[in-house]
Amino acid sequence: MTKQSFIKGALILLTAGIINRILAFIPRIALPRIIGAEGVGIYQLGYPFLIVMLTVITGGIPLAVAKWIAEAESKGDHGRVKQIFRTAMGLTVGLSIVLTALFLLFTPWIINHLMTDKRVYQTFLVMSPLLLIVGISSVYRGYFQGKQNMLPTALSQTIETIFRIIFTLLFAIWLLPYGLAWAAAGAMIGVVIGEIAGIAILLWQYAKDRRHATNAKQLPTENEDFGVTSLLLGPPQPALRKLVNLSIPVTVSRMIGSLSYLFESILTARALAKAGIATSIATAQYGALQGMIIPVLLLPTALTYSLAVSLVPSLSEAAAKGDRATIHKRLHQSMRLALVTGAPFVVVMTLFAEPICRILYNHTEIAPMLRLMAPIGLFIYLQAPLQAALQALDKPGTALMNTFIGAVVKLVLIVKLASDPSFGIYGALIAININIVLVTVLHWISVVRFVGFRMQFLDFIKVGAAMFIMGASSLWVMNQQALTALWQNLSIACIAGLVVYLILMIYMRIIDRYDIARLPGFGRWFR
Repeated sequence: MTKQSFIKGALILLTAGIINRILAFIPRIALPRIIGAEGVGIYQLGYPFLIVMLTVITGGIPLAVAKWIAEAESKGDHGRVKQIFRTAMGLTVGLSIVLTALFLLFTPWIINHLMTDKRVYQTFLVMSPLLLIVGISSVYRGYFQGKQNMLPTALSQTIETIFRIIFTLLFAIWLLPYGLAWAAAGAMIGVVIGEIAGIAILLWQYAKDRRHATNAKQLPTENEDFGVTSLLLGPPQPALRKLVNLSIPVTVSRMIGSLSYLFESILTARALAKAGIATSIATAQYGALQGMIIPVLLLPTALTYSLAVSLVPSLSEAAAKGDRATIHKRLHQSMRLALVTGAPFVVVMTLFAEPICRILYNHTEIAPMLRLMAPIGLFIYLQAPLQAALQALDKPGTALMNTFIGAVVKLVLIVKLASDPSFGIYGALIAININIVLVTVLHWISVVRFVGFRMQFLDFIKVGAAMFIMGASSLWVMNQQALTALWQNLSIACIAGLVVYLILMIYMRIIDRYDIARLPGFGRWFR
């Protein structure tokens, strides 16, 4: 198996992430046009419960697998790698089966007592197979990431996205005649089919890796493995205990975020009802926020996700070797890339919220939501590498506390603001914004305290100045209305602004030729 450098691995995931985010906007654009904002709301209401269940299964186990395998690989301990994988897979499959049974058993109670819109029942039933499928996939991805080979993860994500797009739209159209509830469930069927396609790719990649390892005699035979495993780790129980100990803090931290998302959906719906907003309208507003606005805002997280995934094994390996210089170098690379790449998106979403919403969704009334959330996007993009750093440096408890504080503040503000008729759905939006800023700042303070990491404040000043000049340039081009179609004028304005931004980044030495040289394809011309 090919082990990639930190930057190369991040770029592989980034490339796949950008492709997937672009492709994912096909159903994001088409689905509201097929089933409307209300149908999207029904579809989105099922997700918080799914995320909670998946967090129990996949919250910390894949990260623990990646971290532990990276440490074992750095020591050439292939017997330990095999045992880590088998133990993690057994634990994940067991949890998945138990939670799927509990989920199906309690679905009627959840629908009748917690949900404000009972039309989500069909979506709940359809999404239940995802627990086992996603659980198994997560272990395979953790295995490959621990080996610092990001290609299988990237490939599986791309195939999953393609299949999900096709079947989400097809089943939504086919089931729409039976009502919005079944149309939303049809969209979820597409998600299940996509995950099945993704796991098929991972299984194929794993079988290929095993054949390669056997031929190269990198792994011991079954009998040899038993001896090595027993010698190094003893019986399976200690390995299971260590895996659980590694994964629990991360799982709890992510569980807080998942429960926060779940309570957010429940409390938002109830607060809007208290404000006098009808159930169907509240469902549509929540669907617009979670299914239309936030996906646009999260588009640049294709980069921050790739950075976070690559950062964990890289920092874990550096920490195991006591290489403090590499830790600082990787953190600086991650934060600078997140800042520089996220900034142009913030400018575009803030200035052109209305044309973006018109072009994508044909719903200009939701543009103020995007405009209000866009500046907070920069905190989202910086948050992922910071949280990954805390987890890789064995500080998941700190990340847990930071997330918990932000979740409590957000939920309290949702109850207070969204129930006020003068705020409505914007009360929930303000609460989400405050949560994002608070958690990011707390993560930053924690990383600075633990590893003494510092970013140059001048970099932020330079990027801020470049954002301002980019925005002025883009607005000037947009106001010329040189072409007839709105999307053409928006595209030209964005391209012109991006060119100005990149020139300024190079001129101010935020980006240099060594950064460009790392890019695949034309990067070789700058070496």
